[in-house]
Amino acid sequence: MEKLTGLKKIKTAVFISGAGSNLKNLIEFSQKKNSPISINLIISNTNKAEGLKYAHKFNIKKKIFCYQNNKVIEKNILIFLKKHKINFICLAGFMKILSSSFINKFNHKIINIHPSLLPKYKGLNTHERAMRNKDKFAGCTVHYVAAKLDSGKIIMQKKIKIAAKDNAISLAKNVLKIEHKLYPEAILKIFG
Repeated sequence: MEKLTGLKKIKTAVFISGAGSNLKNLIEFSQKKNSPISINLIISNTNKAEGLKYAHKFNIKKKIFCYQNNKVIEKNILIFLKKHKINFICLAGFMKILSSSFINKFNHKIINIHPSLLPKYKGLNTHERAMRNKDKFAGCTVHYVAAKLDSGKIIMQKKIKIAAKDNAISLAKNVLKIEHKLYPEAILKIFG
């Protein structure tokens, strides 16, 4: 398929720690003709990540790096990425913070999706915090990864109204639906 279009897709790794719904969404997006990326690697920091099942389902190479010594692990990840000629990284629920030296080696080629309208609610429990503060809107942000948590340059955001009947669980589900739309849109914007 790739050869027919005459375009060479950008070799991409997706880093996960959990269920992998954004990973699955990115894989499906990568298979579309207009997608600028191909998902060539799935990397996880735990063998308990449910999303690893998509490696088998879509025939994508996976690798688990159990973090003990961050410096050593990051060095091994970089070697592995280089070996597989990876040029772009998408974080999709990856629960480890990458060091500035790792980020610098990839020079603005790492992006992340975060379930809030950054700079609001960096870190965890974004939906609980939005509900507690009686926010009118919630949403998600795709941003470049910087050394400071959830502080990189924003690429795109999408927002939704918080309904009166919403709680943190229903809000999380609603935000996830728009994450699945936003992540591909942001990638198209980067490479457009």
